[in-house]
Amino acid sequence: MSQYKKVAFYTLGCKLNFSETSTISRNFENQGFAKVDFTDRPDIVVINTCSVTDNADKKCRQIVKKAIKVNPEVFVVMIGCYAQLKPEEIANIDGVDLVLGANEKFNILDHLDTLEKQDIAKIENANIKETTDFIPSFSFGDRTRSFLKVQDGCDYFCTFCTIPLARGKSRNTSVAETVVEAKKIAKTKIKEVVLTGVNIGDFGQGEGENFYDLVQELDKVEGIERFRISSIEPNLLTNEIIDFVAQSNSFLPHFHIPLQSGSDNLLKQMRRKYLSGLYTERVERIKSHNPDTCIGVDVIVGFPGETEEEFLTTVNYLNQLDISYLHVFTYSERANTTARKMADAIPIKIRRDRSKQLQILSNKKRRAFYETQLGKTKSVLFEGEENEGTMYGFTENYVKVKTTFNADLVNQIKAVKLLDIDRDGVVKVELLN
Repeated sequence: MSQYKKVAFYTLGCKLNFSETSTISRNFENQGFAKVDFTDRPDIVVINTCSVTDNADKKCRQIVKKAIKVNPEVFVVMIGCYAQLKPEEIANIDGVDLVLGANEKFNILDHLDTLEKQDIAKIENANIKETTDFIPSFSFGDRTRSFLKVQDGCDYFCTFCTIPLARGKSRNTSVAETVVEAKKIAKTKIKEVVLTGVNIGDFGQGEGENFYDLVQELDKVEGIERFRISSIEPNLLTNEIIDFVAQSNSFLPHFHIPLQSGSDNLLKQMRRKYLSGLYTERVERIKSHNPDTCIGVDVIVGFPGETEEEFLTTVNYLNQLDISYLHVFTYSERANTTARKMADAIPIKIRRDRSKQLQILSNKKRRAFYETQLGKTKSVLFEGEENEGTMYGFTENYVKVKTTFNADLVNQIKAVKLLDIDRDGVVKVELLN
């Protein structure tokens, strides 16, 4: 493969996938490969797949087709959750040459010397129970912020979820080694780091360290001005973590906390590890420290057996809860999950209707939260993308803002006054320095 020197990457799915793709791309670059765009006739294309989004198979086929159209001789390597869960299905996609499971995705370079174009793709896919390694990863160069992988896998086995089957058991490296990765990021120009993983609050797994220990040590890293905590389970978001973030200089007032349902009956059916009362306590404690804190919520609609009454329970619960926005997921059946075997499947049309209702509620919640911020002074990290003379950024508490594009503001944190909300739901600001 020494004659092949151009590689392109395509990432589907979550922040964790982006951090891993970025690390794998640096491995290629360290071996002399040039990272190029999809359209620049790459010799190798690496597609990092996702199993959470609907139509994973369709999306993968579209991307492979696009790659082959640019270069009919391109070598296509598939990695990620979908590659682990359904390797044979992916191997049968025309144009795919290599399918690597969770244990092998960081070893792509080891396979290139034997990689040849053939009718049937080669599969390297170990049993997920054998996936025990933790490979530290962080994204760099693709966006204003960096996604730092601090944990992988999950031991929870919620009835609707395939992630434990795709990524294996919960695991991480030590606090000290995670801080080493953060210090690598600190040497770059990146101002904001998002801590990511499958179940980051499970960091440590009782090995004498925990997520609270981690955030305390990361807070001491010089050269990183902002840390955000990505999605964290409510039962793992301890009072100590909430209290620490409230007084931290670098951890931002923004939490994303999965709920999934406001019905305690459905939470039990989903095999979640909390009930709505605990969730309410977490939100109230966060807001008691800082009412400006942004709180995002994951919700699933159309779970098997979700009655109209239970759905309305969720709607009413969220309506009265002091949160800022929703991520709404329409339930879809997943192979090898307990929920797929449950009775009382909800018709697709009802699932979609319920999703639309919660999307409307999310828009209402976000606007109400933004309105509480108008007139206040906040700090914004401005992003590099220009859109018709406009640039965007996010405040420390995750309000999306806009101003006239100015190249000098890119990747800079600036004090602004929040003025008003435009028709797209973005806040216009006045620069104060």
